[in-house]
Amino acid sequence: MPRGLGLFTALTIRPFALLWAGQTFSRFGDHVHRVALAWWVLEETGSAAAMGGVLAASAIPELLFLLLGGVAVDRFSRAGILLGSDMLRGVVVGVVAVLAATDRLELWHVLVAGVFQGVAVALFAPAYIAVVPDLVPDEILPSANSLRGLSRQLTGLAGPAAGGVLVATGGTAVAFAIDGLTYAIAAGCLVGVVRDPALARPAPTTGRMAGDLVEGFRTVRQRPWLWVTIVIAGVSNVTLVAPMAAALPLLVREEFGDSARVYGLLSSLLAAGAVVTAVWLGRMPGFRCRGPLTYGFWIGAALAMAALGLPVPLAIAGVAMALYGVMETGLGLVWLNAVQSLVPRDRLGRVYSIDALGSAALLPVGFAVVGVLADRFGAAPVFLAGGLTSAAIIAAGLLHPGVRGLD
Repeated sequence: MPRGLGLFTALTIRPFALLWAGQTFSRFGDHVHRVALAWWVLEETGSAAAMGGVLAASAIPELLFLLLGGVAVDRFSRAGILLGSDMLRGVVVGVVAVLAATDRLELWHVLVAGVFQGVAVALFAPAYIAVVPDLVPDEILPSANSLRGLSRQLTGLAGPAAGGVLVATGGTAVAFAIDGLTYAIAAGCLVGVVRDPALARPAPTTGRMAGDLVEGFRTVRQRPWLWVTIVIAGVSNVTLVAPMAAALPLLVREEFGDSARVYGLLSSLLAAGAVVTAVWLGRMPGFRCRGPLTYGFWIGAALAMAALGLPVPLAIAGVAMALYGVMETGLGLVWLNAVQSLVPRDRLGRVYSIDALGSAALLPVGFAVVGVLADRFGAAPVFLAGGLTSAAIIAAGLLHPGVRGLD
């Protein structure tokens, strides 16, 4: 980062500050929602397989629409897409909150809501990545990206703990309602961002959207560090991300007692490690050896998850969760820096959507398989085997010279 610039420099730009503030509220609500959803499913079904099904319900439509979302954000108003996505998610969560408050919420309602959420995220995710370089000049892009990560991690620190308390004291309906309110706040902030003239997009070309998508795939194919990492992520996320998402509530119940507070505490400790890393890396002028650095963080995350599968006390599990947060955030920030720096800006939405699709393509299968295995053999063996397997798969990516040579 150039001399004189700091972590919070990007907040001096009003449109980015509005975007950042609104999405910070929204992310807080998302973390509250995840705790409430996980605990509602566990109480209603007692099954990790059911939780895997709920996660798959949102992951599948997200995957199906990601490529379309990537093309859309390179053609149309990125801030407008963000606004529409937040409004859709706010309505969906509001309906879930009303059903929960009236004791009419059923599993199929949650599954349908997940489908709508998945479609909204397919549009939102590439738009959020691509809009940041539109709002801030290149020299303060590191500040903006670090603030995005810091927002995600700070809300991840407070949100799960708040969600655990809200579920334990007020019930899941209150937690869902809080999430709906945060979407309304985020949409209000985005109304001011949409009008910013810097976000005006050129009129869509007369070419077909399929041609735009082919150009995106060509961009990925021409960069080995991109496609190799996407392939590695697609395989390893089944054994790394799926257990953390689908089986963590069951691990808490089996190893540390039936407590939403413990689940929220462990999630917050993960975020605490992530916050420290975001602040640390956000003040750096840049990254060197980005290939080995990305993969080093990635392997560290896998080993931290494996530690959760060992017979350890709650304090050690908390340390492992914090280390997982450190490694996961380091991986994300270094990788995002590489993508935004080395991919042409007019293709950024498409490349991100291809990255996200390839990385998550097998996750619905992973959620289902992990849920079944955790129900049958227990959550701890799934965490241990998944973490060690992930570390081996990720390490294999370093065999490619394009990955090792990424600076």
